[in-house]
Formats: sequence, C-alpha cells, structure tokens
Amino acid sequence: MSLAYLGAFFATFEVLMPMQNSLFPGFDSRASLLFLPHGVRVLAAWLLGGRSVPALLPGVVFVFFYLVGCSAFSPSRLAAIAGAVTVPAACFFVLRLLGHDLRPSPERRPCWLCIMGIGLVISLVTSLVTNYAFDSAPQDYIAYLIGDMFGLFFLMLVLMLIFRALRQSNLSTPSS
Repeated sequence: MSLAYLGAFFATFEVLMPMQNSLFPGFDSRASLLFLPHGVRVLAAWLLGGRSVPALLPGVVFVFFYLVGCSAFSPSRLAAIAGAVTVPAACFFVLRLLGHDLRPSPERRPCWLCIMGIGLVISLVTSLVTNYAFDSAPQDYIAYLIGDMFGLFFLMLVLMLIFRALRQSNLSTPSS
C-alpha cells in the first residue's frame, strides 16, 4: 500500500500538478485538484480496515519527509500524518459500528457510491485536521475536498477499467 501511495503521490506532484499549474496559473493554492493519494488511502482502508494504518504509514511519512525534510516531524506535521493514515480506517470502522459494513465480500457487490460517500467524509475530516494543523486559508479546504474527490473517482475509474480489461483478457484466452 505504501508503494501504491508513493506512486500516486509522484504521479500527482510530478505529472498532474505541473499540468494543473500551467492550465490554471491563477490558482494560488498548493492543493492538487486531482489528488490520487486520497484514493489510495480510501481504497486501502476499505480493503484492509485497520491494517491499512501500518500499511500506509511508511509511504505517508516518506512523502512528508520528501516535501519538507526534517520538519516532517514537527507536531503539526505529525498530526497531519496521523490523520492521513488513521482517519480512513476509523471512518470505515465507525460506519461498520453503525450497521453499514462496506468491507469486500464474495456474497455482495461493492457499493461504489457508498465508497465515494465515505471518501467524502474521510476527505472532510482529513482536510479539517490537516488544514487546521497548517493554519491554511479557507479556499484550501475546498481545493483539498475537490482534489480528494476527483482523485478517488479517477483512481476508482482507472482501476475498474484495468480490472475489466484483465477479466476480458482472461475470458478470451483458451485454457490448456
């Protein structure tokens, strides 16, 4: 999961952000409008539950250290790291306590709309924690929310297309 998180981070910040900055030069927020790592966090929590916390932690810590160096270990950044890895699993856990178990199961199809909905809740909580810890401007909250939701939707769409293509290629290959 940490490798997937790192891949999503580098795709976002090394490919998508430069494109965003050239397409929207007046957009003064540092937030990505297509933040793929949020999708990795949500899908990891959906698939792994509480095990997603240690699975994501090395990648999230590395990203923070890559971005800000040793100040990644300042109290505000540690709070943001903790929120990034614990909020997704906690939200799925609370939802399960409320009687809505979204965990993958062979007996039922995934509720993708439900996963998008909990992704929105995760984004709201994570954005509040992160932006409060960093004392961000109000427009950053909205930019983070937009980026998180587009990132989750885009990642889910790409994964769906990949898995569909893999299923079709398995169906079309003759068995020996």
